Amino acid sequence: MSRKKPHLSMAEVDALTFEDGQLFHDARGRAFSAPSPLAPLADTHGHLGSLEEHDPGMALARAALAGVRLLVCPIDPAFAHEFPDTWNDPVALEAWFEKSIDAARRHLARFAELGLEPPTYTGAFEDVPELLENVHLIAGAHPYSAGEFDDVARNRLEQLLASKRAVGVGEIGLDFGPYCEVPEDVQVHAFREQLRIAHTHGLPVELHLRDGEGNTHAHDVALAVLTQEGVPEAGCDLHCFTDDFTVMEPFVSLGCYVAFGGAATFKRSEAIRAAALACPDSRILSETDAPYMAPEPLRGGECEPAMVAFSAELLATIRAEVGMASKQETYEAFWVNAVRLCGLDQ
Repeated sequence: MSRKKPHLSMAEVDALTFEDGQLFHDARGRAFSAPSPLAPLADTHGHLGSLEEHDPGMALARAALAGVRLLVCPIDPAFAHEFPDTWNDPVALEAWFEKSIDAARRHLARFAELGLEPPTYTGAFEDVPELLENVHLIAGAHPYSAGEFDDVARNRLEQLLASKRAVGVGEIGLDFGPYCEVPEDVQVHAFREQLRIAHTHGLPVELHLRDGEGNTHAHDVALAVLTQEGVPEAGCDLHCFTDDFTVMEPFVSLGCYVAFGGAATFKRSEAIRAAALACPDSRILSETDAPYMAPEPLRGGECEPAMVAFSAELLATIRAEVGMASKQETYEAFWVNAVRLCGLDQ
């Protein structure tokens, strides 16, 4: 009679990388080969400060080894628990980033001794900066925090947007799902106000939109607000898209980007994959929403930015299979669109 191998802690899982030279392991310690990206990878939405089981420095190092060259970290100016004792003070926040990046450099040096090094890119991507030079932030009050978006939070938001790492406003939006108790009018007010702040600063926005049971109310209201206020010229991203084509299409028609993450890899996510198949090359983005929704085959563990490699590979593969775009074209679209959204192509 066989017994199931017990789940390991994330520290134990990470240690396996040094033992066997394999970058990815599931919670039972089973190794999985890292996909080979055809262009630099971008995680346009990964909560580096919310990781509980992974060390931020190790997560950055592992992301670099997976081929990630751009990471965007959301920070909520109305929710102080994500970066305890750091983001309230912009100087302390930058020190936190630098400490994590320095730790990542030490980890990468140790990985190199084992023969594990970040993939290199050629041609148009030969001079793309390494990940540790391309870690950025967006700042905005999440719908959960809309009720706390007061003058103090607005001031914090302005300070965060003044950071050299700031590339956008987010995640902002509407959540009418079962876990958000903030009244709709309060959410809409905070959403509209932050959208105006993005316009003022010439920055893009990343939207969190979650509908109620059996309806598309959050998307419907957001679409109306965007139509009234205007989509920021710098761009708008539907972060963590988990709906179908009919929900996506009017936002694409407005010029919005659509970001797909780990949920697109789940077995029962046919509707999400269908939306990804129909999303134009010029609008599609990759993300993780780490630490949430780790992709297959690592589902069940804490997600980290490195895991964008799996969702990007799946989406590039299925888009090639239906003739929407070649794998190379999808990989390149993920990167080019991320760089454009973040204003790094100027």
